[in-house]
Amino acid sequence: MSDQQDNIYATAHQQVERFSFDETVVRVFPDMIRRSVPGYPSIIDMIGVLAARYAQPDTCLYDLGCSLGAAATAMAALTGDQGNPVIAVDNSPAMIDQAACLLEHAGLSERVSLVEGDVAEMAFEPCSMAVLNFTLQFIAPERRDAFVERLAAATVPGGILVLSEKIRFEDEAENTLQTELHHAFKRNNGYSDLEISQKRTALENVLIPETLLDHEARLRRAGYRHIHVWFRCFNFMSLLAVR
Repeated sequence: MSDQQDNIYATAHQQVERFSFDETVVRVFPDMIRRSVPGYPSIIDMIGVLAARYAQPDTCLYDLGCSLGAAATAMAALTGDQGNPVIAVDNSPAMIDQAACLLEHAGLSERVSLVEGDVAEMAFEPCSMAVLNFTLQFIAPERRDAFVERLAAATVPGGILVLSEKIRFEDEAENTLQTELHHAFKRNNGYSDLEISQKRTALENVLIPETLLDHEARLRRAGYRHIHVWFRCFNFMSLLAVR
């Protein structure tokens, strides 16, 4: 896979199209995610560490909204001795095709099952760990509660959900500050103001963030007993929810 630079929004678009995880995005996704999401490599590494800690016998591990399978790869790499099946799901055919190539190159094709489908509609097998790594924010808000409830019901006692999301803050001043800091992060990684603006337009009504309180309330309603913020940088957070 060529690690191409993300220049999708580098020139002015007459009309900015709605963002989608198509072949154009897949070609530049590693560069895009590295330059757009603060702490992403650390989150992936720690997902592997969490899998080694929480994976239970006779259960599967889910990477839901897997994109190129980074979280699935981390989980599979650090649970090799236990042999838990890892199931990676995404609704983008382009992502699934490229993830299959990457998993084969990593020698993990037999450990990780790739599924093309809608994570909010699929049936879940008993699992001890599920990862929603910047996935829930792309699911329509009215579908989120039922989806998380079904996932929680399939999670065995002591199992976990890792939920990473872009966060909206109730306080407008705080929200503005954290957004500005995120944009500064992107500028420092080489994105221009034009790229930041056009990407933001493309994501409008596609990526719909919620507050930390919204996420915590949903997780508690679904039956997760303990909820911890284990990562935060600007307006990005990752939660560890224990069933």
